[in-house]
Amino acid sequence: MQENRMIGKQIVKYGIVGLISTIIHISIAFLLVYFIDESAFYSNVLGFICAFLFSYLSHSKFVFYSNLSLDKVSKFFLVQFISLLLAIAFANLAEGLNPYLKVLFVALILPLIAFMVHKVWTFAEHEKSRRTPKPSWIKR
Repeated sequence: MQENRMIGKQIVKYGIVGLISTIIHISIAFLLVYFIDESAFYSNVLGFICAFLFSYLSHSKFVFYSNLSLDKVSKFFLVQFISLLLAIAFANLAEGLNPYLKVLFVALILPLIAFMVHKVWTFAEHEKSRRTPKPSWIKR
């Protein structure tokens, strides 16, 4: 029961960080397009970089309570990149499907899948140590 409550809180935090990351991406891209008159491509790349950095730092510290590392940021990027590819593939493969269902799948299901992959792979070492109680003779 306690584990389910903890996972529920993590999912909510994960969603909040994801929402803020999306707002950062869109805001930076829009500002660059408006003020610098850059192409949408370069504006989106810079928006993505800022949002990605915020997302990795926030998920590491506030969702999974993990230390930062090159290994974890690499895994984090890979999971996010594969999620993007899955969203693109799904949009192309589900051509006849209701467009609202496609949006819901991409907006709700893919982030949940990414959360689970981050929990069991990207931040797995830290997650395992959180669940394993330390012997009483080890000071915390």
